[in-house]
Amino acid sequence: MQRKAYVPGVAALLAALLAGCTGGSEGGATADDSNPGQPGVATEAAEPGKYRTLPEPCGAVGDKTLDALLPGIEEIADEEQREKAYAGEPTLAYDTDRKVGCRWKVESAQATNHLFVDFERVVSYDGAVSDDSEAEQLFAKQVEAADLPEPVVSGSESAASDSPSGSSSLSAGESGGSTDAGPSGEPPTGAGGTPSSSASAPSSSASSSTGASPDATPAEVQPRLLDDLGDEAFVDDTLSNSGSTAKRRTVTVAFRTSNVMVTIEYAEQSAMFGVVPDSEEMQDKARKLASQLADSLGG
Repeated sequence: MQRKAYVPGVAALLAALLAGCTGGSEGGATADDSNPGQPGVATEAAEPGKYRTLPEPCGAVGDKTLDALLPGIEEIADEEQREKAYAGEPTLAYDTDRKVGCRWKVESAQATNHLFVDFERVVSYDGAVSDDSEAEQLFAKQVEAADLPEPVVSGSESAASDSPSGSSSLSAGESGGSTDAGPSGEPPTGAGGTPSSSASAPSSSASSSTGASPDATPAEVQPRLLDDLGDEAFVDDTLSNSGSTAKRRTVTVAFRTSNVMVTIEYAEQSAMFGVVPDSEEMQDKARKLASQLADSLGG
């Protein structure tokens, strides 16, 4: 009888020991639950962005650059008003380390010019997403909102592909003639239409000549992505009516470098009837400013 009583006692002791070992292993596993999905592996924090602060926006654009972008600013007679024009007007900012901007406006006898510069520093609040990645996603949304057109071929290339004799059409396009011109000699007004020879001239008066349509946009100044500015960039160009006859052109250049996004809006409205602000000239000025700002950021 004693031997029968002894065996159940040993079994109970072994069961207790086994339960203790199982509980210990479960208790140890809870330490790995701090990284669900990969127990035992520590999560590596995403790399912070390159930039921790932003420049003072109104001081980011030099006087010589403003002279080029805002014709007439030098001719402002009143010294106090001239200094005010150069100083610009900062936009309302609640956190100057995250988003800042500045505006300028100058009216002259020829035109009214506006300039707006905006800096935004992107910070990710997701430990698994870097500041750069967050900025890249936000910039992609900005590009999508711009609704840039698909890249287009020039009118001569389009005519060459449609014509059975591509070489003759190409030579006609290279010589400055428009193979799609109608009997009146007016160029096509589509987004990718080839302008007349007068519109291809670099002078700003070309776009206001009677032989060119103000709505025709050459392929080389179409809104498009840019590959020579920051990590990624684009230029947008819109022409709108401001009043019954005046035309207002707005050129936008935006770029991203690391976790900072910069947007430049440059607008001109001519004071002369029938004169359309020149797209190529305005884009060139805005892109030069963008390059200067990128260099100042170290991008």
